[in-house]
Amino acid sequence: MMPAALAPYACRPEESRGRLYREPESALRSPFQRDRDRIIHSAAFRRLKHKTQVFVYHEGDHYRTRLTHSIEVAQIARTISRALGLNEDLAEALALAHDLGHTPFGHAGEEALAEVMRPFGGFSHNDQTLRILTSLEHRYAEFDGLNLTWETLEGTVKHNGPLLRAGETAALSPSIAAYNRRHDLELDTEPSGEAQLAALSDDIAYNNHDIDDGLRAGLFTVVDLAEVPGVGPVFAEVAQRYPGIDEARLIHESIRRIIDRMVVDLIDETRRRLKDSGVRTVAEIRNYKAPLVAFSETMRANDKALKAFLFERMYRHYKVNRMASKARRIVQSMFRLFLEEPECLPSEWRAQAGERGSMATARIVADYIAGMTDRFALDEHARLFDPDAATT
Repeated sequence: MMPAALAPYACRPEESRGRLYREPESALRSPFQRDRDRIIHSAAFRRLKHKTQVFVYHEGDHYRTRLTHSIEVAQIARTISRALGLNEDLAEALALAHDLGHTPFGHAGEEALAEVMRPFGGFSHNDQTLRILTSLEHRYAEFDGLNLTWETLEGTVKHNGPLLRAGETAALSPSIAAYNRRHDLELDTEPSGEAQLAALSDDIAYNNHDIDDGLRAGLFTVVDLAEVPGVGPVFAEVAQRYPGIDEARLIHESIRRIIDRMVVDLIDETRRRLKDSGVRTVAEIRNYKAPLVAFSETMRANDKALKAFLFERMYRHYKVNRMASKARRIVQSMFRLFLEEPECLPSEWRAQAGERGSMATARIVADYIAGMTDRFALDEHARLFDPDAATT
């Protein structure tokens, strides 16, 4: 079932810690393959098609969505996982699940929801992803959620590192803390190698597709990238090799080379760290003093410089700021209305809500809004606030 080249420190499906609700094993698929398939078939995954990161869906058909981004992350994660002898199926499942908890309108939507949820336990997409995977998906007869393996849930929650320092009992979001009491995800240790590489695959994918989308939107130019370490030199190399190349081809040829260099750097540095550490098991990876899947020092510096460039030239561009401002107002106005008038929620959501202004109602309203696509959020806002719009 698994390739012969699987490394000793890889997560093995036959050694999985299992699921919260016990199920018979499949004769055709490993537990991690089943996790991947359940994620792909979930309603939350389908909704990623119309959830965006920087641009809203109506601004163009060629910008990345959360769905296309997740597919790109999964492709990169599988490549790295195979090269390192880690478990490709688990890495792919983690890559496909990592964005499920995001709100409509990208980071602006999440920031807006986090602000209004602050008195009610807060909001984060990581916490929301766990809620989706463990309770909000209603597809199976015997349990809520997707009943994924311990390894997939652990890697999803901890993909950016431990949530607790050893011995801590506080500082967890309410949902993660509540689930962890039922199904201990060992939140004070590093995640598996598969989770570590999925997180960095996310970085590789979104940095590079934001270059592509930012250029396509005219927020900056190829000339502006010239001084960005690790990026400008690649564009220059491609332009020199292919004199007179049109800009669209120049951009694609350059970005694919940047991705390749980041992937190769990550693999080489991780191999060096694994060798130096002497780890032989996934338990040793989890209990190691630092992440073992990493970029080299030079690539980390390049990554930091690129993020700084994108922050200034793209994420804080006035065109993006205007849409972000609209997004915040849309999300927060809907939240406040539903919190004070839960009877305006659709029937299936109203049935789960509590009294107006209560913690229970706030949590249900946050779940409802977080699950919206950009398009649905715009339409729902119009139904609620536009006197001329239909109410259904």
